[in-house]
Amino acid sequence: MADQLKELAEIPRDFLRDGTMFLNRCTKPDRREFIKISQAVGIGFIVMGTIGYFVKLIHIPVNNILVGGA
Repeated sequence: MADQLKELAEIPRDFLRDGTMFLNRCTKPDRREFIKISQAVGIGFIVMGTIGYFVKLIHIPVNNILVGGA
């Protein structure tokens, strides 16, 4: 019974230890790295927006044909 309680108490302790180790290893990105990440995210937004625009552009006339302008 005592072993089970120790194992149960060890789970949150391991989680906290792993979390603090992770946070200690994290570093703030430098200017060059931040600009690269920002550019990648911006290009992703543009690509996904363009794809969504063309899907919507194609979907509207197809929907009108299928529904029949009801």
